[in-house]
Amino acid sequence: MKRLASLALTGFAALTLSAAVQAEPDGEAIYNQACMACHMTGAAGAPIKGDEAAWAPRLEQGIETLYTHSIEGFGAMPAKGGFMNLSDEEVKASVDYMLEPLL
Repeated sequence: MKRLASLALTGFAALTLSAAVQAEPDGEAIYNQACMACHMTGAAGAPIKGDEAAWAPRLEQGIETLYTHSIEGFGAMPAKGGFMNLSDEEVKASVDYMLEPLL
């Protein structure tokens, strides 16, 4: 019986870990770690989070273009903001977070 309980707990722990690994990326946390330095100050022409006028021409290009530019780099912005360890989904989550106030 103890063995069955132990196996059940092990299985539950594995499922919990798997669910945590598959959770959606935290756009705010990624922004704070990887994006804020430029997108809070406007460094190198980066549009500041919440600045509707700065984001408007970019938004006109469509969200997929914004994602592509963020992932591959564009102008002074390096690919993934220089954080090559980020997944494409994490980059997209940070873009979504930056655009939340405008959408």
